[in-house]
Amino acid sequence: MYTGPVGSASLTDQIHDYNVHVDRNDVFWMIPVRHDAVEVDFDDARARLRVRDLNVFDDHDLANSLTQGLGLPNPPIAGVFPVRAKVSFDVEWNGALATAQIENTSQNFKGSFLSTDATISWAAEQSGFRFESDNPPDPKANLISVLGRERNGVFFR
Repeated sequence: MYTGPVGSASLTDQIHDYNVHVDRNDVFWMIPVRHDAVEVDFDDARARLRVRDLNVFDDHDLANSLTQGLGLPNPPIAGVFPVRAKVSFDVEWNGALATAQIENTSQNFKGSFLSTDATISWAAEQSGFRFESDNPPDPKANLISVLGRERNGVFFR
């Protein structure tokens, strides 16, 4: 979350950065979710991801998230200790607007992709702060969304 105008995303204007921290394998921003949290019907260009009360940390900003609370010297961003929080979100992709087939054999990558409409409801809660997005979400607020199936690396062939 930022204090500046939408789209400015200046690092010094950030006031909340919710994430699950880096795991012991140095993977970040990814976690397993319950099997029933995900629904996908690629042939019908529909998918949904629903997560409720996910335990996360608010690191205040991306700099503190990536430096484990140490901040940055330039631009000057003070170190901030993470705060425990919970987030909930419901993302729905619906209907193919356009399709694309992409293959790059030199990088062992190929996939089928659908540009879709999508809506997102999102909420965060922590001591002294709560945020909830518009409910119901405005479909016109979404610029672009994509559903895809891809193969890469050892799964390429």
